[in-house]
Amino acid sequence: MKITPLHSWDLTPKEAIEIQKKLAAGIVQKNHVKTVRYVAGADMAVSKNPDMAYAGVVVLSYPELRIVETQQAVLKLTFPYIPGLLAFRESPALLNAFEKLRIEPDLVMIDGQGLAHPRGFGIACQIGLWLDKPTIGCAKSRLFGVHREPGPKRGDWTPLTGNQNDVIGAVVRTKDKTNPVYVSVGHKIDLPSAIRYTLACVRGYRIPEPTRQADIFVGQLKRAH
Repeated sequence: MKITPLHSWDLTPKEAIEIQKKLAAGIVQKNHVKTVRYVAGADMAVSKNPDMAYAGVVVLSYPELRIVETQQAVLKLTFPYIPGLLAFRESPALLNAFEKLRIEPDLVMIDGQGLAHPRGFGIACQIGLWLDKPTIGCAKSRLFGVHREPGPKRGDWTPLTGNQNDVIGAVVRTKDKTNPVYVSVGHKIDLPSAIRYTLACVRGYRIPEPTRQADIFVGQLKRAH
């Protein structure tokens, strides 16, 4: 899969923040998703001593959600752990795995935030811009914003709003009476479409299959190393 580099990864935290502010203006919040034949999920695990990143990308057929390809990357972490800047710690390994793909996904789902981020530029935005692909952030926990609790049924959701009361994402119940997930635009998709595809990718679990399978894959990868 072809990837166009947007900047160096040899950055200070201050430089990384400036890049976030600059690139955030390039995020497209309109739906560019057409026919979806393949959807990719991406996730990463880390280890200490030494600090290593275990990144995995799983491509599934859509709408069947059968795994058709997996790729991995194991790299040494070079950027420190700083909340709000995790994209600069995790993206190099994730992009390395994406670059190995033979099957190009039509839609990408990242286990992390998109616009639901203090500077409106989470890891799903970072990956979406580098891949130039429709990308959804689907996180298991809230990083930023406020919301009401959604209803108890699958498909219930409430807006996630930022400091200016602007909608930055959605809190989506993917399974009856379970904790919701936090869905936000990464790139080239609108929020209603991101919610719709997230729910369409759920198969009986709280976590959508693309990121659930990616989580399983990187867990196996980490244990194997």
